Amino acid sequence: MSRPVRIGVQLQPQHAPHYGLIRDAVRRCEDIGVDIVFNWDHFYPLYGDPEGAHFECWTMLGAIAEQTERVELGALVTGGGYRNPDLLADMARTVDHISDGRLILGIGAGWFQKDYDQYGYEFGTAGSRLALLKESMARISDRLAKLNPQPVRDIPILIGGGGEKKTLRLVAQYADIWHSFSDVDVLQRKIGILGEHCAEVGTDPTAIEKSVAWPGLDQADAYRDAGVTLFTVSSGGPDYDMGQIQEAVAWRDRANQR
Repeated sequence: MSRPVRIGVQLQPQHAPHYGLIRDAVRRCEDIGVDIVFNWDHFYPLYGDPEGAHFECWTMLGAIAEQTERVELGALVTGGGYRNPDLLADMARTVDHISDGRLILGIGAGWFQKDYDQYGYEFGTAGSRLALLKESMARISDRLAKLNPQPVRDIPILIGGGGEKKTLRLVAQYADIWHSFSDVDVLQRKIGILGEHCAEVGTDPTAIEKSVAWPGLDQADAYRDAGVTLFTVSSGGPDYDMGQIQEAVAWRDRANQR
C-alpha cells in the first residue's frame, strides 16, 4: 500500500509581536486539517527586519503540544549545534510525552551564522558542523534508549539537507523522514544515492518518507510521482495567512483519493 500524502505547515516564529498570534495560527492550522505543525530553530528572523520579533523553538513546541490534540509537531529543523545532544534527546522525550506521542524530532547541521555568533556557538565550517551532527545523532539515539520514562513512541527522526556523501549517509542510518531542497530531477537522483547508502547500512529506503517544501499546485503532482509524500507550506507573522495551506490540504485530499 502506498504511503498517503501529508501536509505540514511551518509557522515561522518571526515578526509576531506577541505569542497569541502564533497560538491562533496553530489553532487555525489544526482546524483546516494539516497533518503536522512545524516551526524552525533560529534566534533571529530570516526574512524582513533582521532584528524583528522572534521566539525560541523548543519552548514553543511544548506549548503547541499542550494546545493541540491531533497534529504532529516538530522543528523544521533543530540546529544541530545549538544544544547538548543528550539534553536535546531529553527535551524531545518530554515534548513527546506532553503531546502523547506526536513529536517529530527534526534536525540538521545548521547554517545561519548570525545565530551562532550572537548566541556564542562556534560556527566552524560546513564540514565541522556535519561532523558534529554525526556525533550528535549517535548520542541522541543512545540517550533516548536510556531515558526513564521512555518516549511514548519511537520518536520519528527528520533530517534536513542534501549533501550526498555525509548528510544522506546520516539519513540512511537514522532518519524516518528526509527533507530535501532539490528540484524534481535532482531529487530523483539523490533518492537513488540515498538508496545506495541504505544498502550499505542495511536499512530500507522505502521506509524513509521523502519531504519537500510546498512547490505549488503546478509542481505538486510531479514531486508526488517522484516519491514525495510530505509537503510543507510556510507561513510567517504577523498575519499567518492560510490561503496556500488550504490549497495544499485540498490537493492532498484529492491526491489521496486517486
